[in-house]
Amino acid sequence: MIRTAFCNDLNRMDRTRQSYIYAALSGLFWATVPTAFKICLGELPIIPMLTIASVTSLTILFILLLLTGKMNLLLECTVNDLAHSAILGLINPFLYYLILFRAYQLLPAQVAQPLNMIWPIILVFLSVPLLKQKVKAKSYLALLISFTGVYLVSSQGAPLRPGHSDTGGVLLAMGSSVFWALYFILNVKNRKDETVKLFLNFFFGAIYLITVLVITRQWSGDFSAKGIISAIYIGIFEMGITFWFWLKALKLATTTDKVSGLAYISPFLSLVFVHLIIHEPIYYTTLAGLLLIISGIFVQNRNFGKG
Repeated sequence: MIRTAFCNDLNRMDRTRQSYIYAALSGLFWATVPTAFKICLGELPIIPMLTIASVTSLTILFILLLLTGKMNLLLECTVNDLAHSAILGLINPFLYYLILFRAYQLLPAQVAQPLNMIWPIILVFLSVPLLKQKVKAKSYLALLISFTGVYLVSSQGAPLRPGHSDTGGVLLAMGSSVFWALYFILNVKNRKDETVKLFLNFFFGAIYLITVLVITRQWSGDFSAKGIISAIYIGIFEMGITFWFWLKALKLATTTDKVSGLAYISPFLSLVFVHLIIHEPIYYTTLAGLLLIISGIFVQNRNFGKG
């Protein structure tokens, strides 16, 4: 009995260690993505960039299905499953990333990324009409805290001068969070394996993007090797294997709250990459606003008794 208990503890420790490794890798890769976005957007138009990234992600997910022996799950999908995935693929990667990339074109990376992070707060309010849930008092407090952070981030170092940032870019960055929250809600309703769902979403998303690419004739542009490599990097480390790493981390974790907390290190680490690689000066309002946005998410997710 003692030996069994010891082995169980050892196995639990190993699973916990693995979950932290997967979560840390996810956070590290996601932290590099805002820099990759800006580099790629300087080399490629949005549609070719997103198409290359999505096809790359689709390839990675197909390989993961093969390696994990889940191809049979893909073959079991019904017509309704495919129709559902076609709708989700329209939301993500198609609409979500089109909006997000445009926001990154108009804003510094250090501004666009935090504004996109408010989706957990948006999720709560979308759950009212879509999931018939009630909004608790703490959600309004979380919204106030997070949107104070949004204002600070948007000010780009000039909080007493409203409108300093590109207003269209700010609205697009925040709007992308609405699409991600909507995608999250609709995705949760589907009980299929996560890798299968993600593969099908990107399959349909890639079809939409290739269609637009052909219609607009943007495939015939003079694309640089730097731009193509950056788009492939985004497909691997933003959309593909990193999400799979994150799912593994959550699955292996004994409690998901500690692992999920590692995700909040990523935006701060991304500021380091943004500053060192693409030489953006980091505004004090970015750090202050980011702290407030994360504080709002913390308040939303925290269980304060019956409140």
